[in-house]
Amino acid sequence: MRGLILALLALGTAAVAPASAQKYDSTSPVCKTNYRWGGEDTDCGYTSLAQCQATASGLPAICINNPYYAGPPVDRLPRAYNRRSRPAH
Repeated sequence: MRGLILALLALGTAAVAPASAQKYDSTSPVCKTNYRWGGEDTDCGYTSLAQCQATASGLPAICINNPYYAGPPVDRLPRAYNRRSRPAH
């Protein structure tokens, strides 16, 4: 009984604690961080440093390579499995 109460208490504490969001999106290779009064804003919707730098030009911003970029999507099956199936004779 004591173990059950401790488990419920731990579960309740974990549910109440705020979740921390990941700052960087893993789908784009380049991120731009805008610095403004009172904080900063990160946007990871860029495909190249040049594209990001063109957008950040004249702003208090910096472009960096995304440390959480997952890379391009990878096929899970080999090419042979992606062919259409042939009818059995």
